[in-house]
Amino acid sequence: MFRRKLLLPLVAPLLVAGCQAQSQPLPKSEKLSPEKVAAIAQRIDARYAKLSTELRSQILATVVRSLDEMVFIEGGEFEMGDFGAPCDFDQTNMGTWPYGYEPDELCPITGKFDDDYLHPVQLSSYYLSSYQASLGDFDLFRTSMGLPLFDEKYRNREDLQDMFRKDNPAPTKAWQDAKDYCLWLGSLSGYPVDLPTEAQWEYAARNRGQYLQYPTDTGSLDYGRNIPLENEPNVLPLGQFAPNPLGLYDMTGNATDWVNDWYDPDYYRKSPADNPQGPESGTQKIRRGTNGAEIYWISANTVRRWPDNPIKDANYPALSFRCAIQFDQAL
Repeated sequence: MFRRKLLLPLVAPLLVAGCQAQSQPLPKSEKLSPEKVAAIAQRIDARYAKLSTELRSQILATVVRSLDEMVFIEGGEFEMGDFGAPCDFDQTNMGTWPYGYEPDELCPITGKFDDDYLHPVQLSSYYLSSYQASLGDFDLFRTSMGLPLFDEKYRNREDLQDMFRKDNPAPTKAWQDAKDYCLWLGSLSGYPVDLPTEAQWEYAARNRGQYLQYPTDTGSLDYGRNIPLENEPNVLPLGQFAPNPLGLYDMTGNATDWVNDWYDPDYYRKSPADNPQGPESGTQKIRRGTNGAEIYWISANTVRRWPDNPIKDANYPALSFRCAIQFDQAL
């Protein structure tokens, strides 16, 4: 079992009059120096002077842990898209095909998902969170912003407890929820935190652009070992199965990830090669990955892209996100 070791915040909108200095010990970090942690603490104290010391300490612990959970992804060049189609490409340029398959056995991997046009992409190095944001972290964010917790009236129902576990993936109502959370994390940490681009997500899911069909630890599907069993709940706590070779959990199953890009079905044919950011505008945003309600062998591959409306009518448990740091140096 690879369950995430999550420090669950005791979210409560505790207010105090005036400014209280940070009096509790600073959390230790695996990546950040004590000076950087202290700078984050000062930033939180300045912004949230009216929140209790306890709540500010929870925010600090969450920011530090979130940075510690970032995985450095060394940049490089890869062919983005459904590498199983078209079927008439020169196989000598495609490297070693996984698991002994021939190109005609893999084409197309995803059918008609606007990902069939292979195109070269060169990415700079970046960081990507090893976990999706958790419901507990998302609650803390909303509390710090003075926003109500979503579905709060249902939280105490015994028959819905599995839906509101603090270590479930954060369920979003809108792409903007994910965007705002990552920007909030960046503003408090002092680092350029944002959603990953679509190219960054695929590059990481494919273990730095290798020709892997599924984003699991082995590149294949193994029910009960690296993906949930078919009779398990659609949403499970984070980190239940082995990460992919880069150390990224839940890149398949559980919940999908919002990415930063607008959707354009023809974008792959005009995408710039260097660090593509997606179209400048649009009406739909892109989701990557798959969720537990889908059929994994059809939908859980590394190359499928699909659009979704930026705003839903409710928070969806299977619609989550993970943040990235758009930064190519050590933290």
